[in-house]
Amino acid sequence: MRPVWRLAAVAVTVLCAAVVCAPAMAQTTPSSAPLKWGPFIDFEGKVGTRRNLGTGDLFVPFLQNSTSMLFADIRGRFDDHSDDEGNFGLGIRHMLEAGWNVGAYGYYDRRKTELGSTFGQATFGAEALSLDWDLRANLYQPVGPSLKNVSTATSSSSATSTSSTSSSSAALSGTTVDVTTTTTTTTSTTTSTTTQTTQDVEQKGFDAEIGWRVPVFAAVDTTQLRVYAGGYRFYANGTNATQGPRGRIDLTIDQVPHLWEGARLELGTTVQNDGPRGTQAFAEARLRIPLQIFGKPSAELTAIERRMEDPIVRDVDIVSQPHTASTSSTTSSTSSSSSNLVESATATSGGSAFTVINSGSTSGNSLATAITNAGSNATIILSGTFNVSTGNGINTGFNQTIESGAIGVRTASGRTATLNTSASIVGTNVASNGNSLITVQAGTALKGLTITNNFSGGTAGQTVLIAGTATGVTISDNTITVTQSGNAVGNALAFQNSNTGTVSGNTLTASGSGSATTMTALIANQGTTTITVSGNTMSASGGTTNDIVQSGSNFNSGSTGNVRGSGVCSGTAASGSIGFTNGTSC
Repeated sequence: MRPVWRLAAVAVTVLCAAVVCAPAMAQTTPSSAPLKWGPFIDFEGKVGTRRNLGTGDLFVPFLQNSTSMLFADIRGRFDDHSDDEGNFGLGIRHMLEAGWNVGAYGYYDRRKTELGSTFGQATFGAEALSLDWDLRANLYQPVGPSLKNVSTATSSSSATSTSSTSSSSAALSGTTVDVTTTTTTTTSTTTSTTTQTTQDVEQKGFDAEIGWRVPVFAAVDTTQLRVYAGGYRFYANGTNATQGPRGRIDLTIDQVPHLWEGARLELGTTVQNDGPRGTQAFAEARLRIPLQIFGKPSAELTAIERRMEDPIVRDVDIVSQPHTASTSSTTSSTSSSSSNLVESATATSGGSAFTVINSGSTSGNSLATAITNAGSNATIILSGTFNVSTGNGINTGFNQTIESGAIGVRTASGRTATLNTSASIVGTNVASNGNSLITVQAGTALKGLTITNNFSGGTAGQTVLIAGTATGVTISDNTITVTQSGNAVGNALAFQNSNTGTVSGNTLTASGSGSATTMTALIANQGTTTITVSGNTMSASGGTTNDIVQSGSNFNSGSTGNVRGSGVCSGTAASGSIGFTNGTSC
């Protein structure tokens, strides 16, 4: 059995006992006066513009004296929208000598709404009634859960996007540069889910009214016409307030002719308006059936005594309001697939065709031949370590670019990548070509190489020599080193006659030991040579004489930013100077 009906059963048992026992107890005393107020049942019907209601109301005054009563009130209501409600209440009324009846009451209410929700509520009210005026106020407070989920609807939408990214990388494969292009296709799907929950929300609130007897009948007459004006407000979080005015008219006829003693007939109309429910109007009829079998009610009640039996006026419903709550969530999924395309690079990113010389297939002593075979105007990419032995110096061609490091390459289809290589050329006592490991011809560039020439046994030599009258040479971003352990000189980079060019970003080192005589990082001592020297790191040490620069040439403006290591400046520049970051110059 559900709690509400269990409570109803207990209440009915107690009330029935009170109805039967209270009069009997009063009659056991010979001097007991007849009871003024007896129990009754009211049946009420309301025909409305939006719904129709029927109500049964059992009113039992189970303790009373000449001016007061303690009563119980049980009501049941239904309508034509599958909406049912029960009210179980206790109250007290007292007649004041000033001509007012005052009362207070409390109810436990239980309602099943048309949405199928069940709500509980406590109602507390107070009233003051006279022959001419009525004052009433009620407070309504939810008991138990005040929100019920009625239905849930879920909708989803998906959006899919596809993107592709490509990246290319280059790597040597023997003397071929392979460019691998990886294309990654990513598909992203975003799903948005919206859940809408229809909720039935119980509202708490209050109402009040004031009534006035319209003096069309005498104040003591058994027929009275009264008008009422009031208002109400019910509210809950997440809902619109149910609030507005209420007015009603009530015609009450006590001692209805041709009906049983104590019968009462009430006719009336009620009109109210609020935002959520709009305007509602009811035509009402209420008929009282006294339960005289349980005790004889007084047939001669005064007008103010009859008001002690007026029905409790309160809101007919536990007020609830539907509300839609929405929640949204988003989920994402991503899938990726990759494909590789391998092509051969055919040119540098600048558009120059190139030749790859790899130490894996070309020995150091064959390097000179390979460079010669590449021809003038060639771009040569070196990779690996090339050991060049005695007497095998290298002559570059004209207008060649010989390089390693980070080199941009391009395929025939236009895809570009960066090839990273490193190359070292190591010479030992190379005595040909003016005792130089590499002799650079006009228009040629050496870039990103590590070039070392090691001398011993008294042979004088240099690592890189710019050929006589070679112009337009570029020596950049290299590490150029000469070592000398014999009784001779050692030069890292040497310019001869009438040269022009640029020396930038290099590390130039001349390192002697034993009986080494003059060690020089940079020789540019011919007045017919004009060069720009910038951003280099230069040092000379270990010889009898250590020259960081042997000057005598013309140095262009912009020959600055060089880092000075050990060694001194010798000679006098024909014009300009080489500036160092420590503020000195040669």
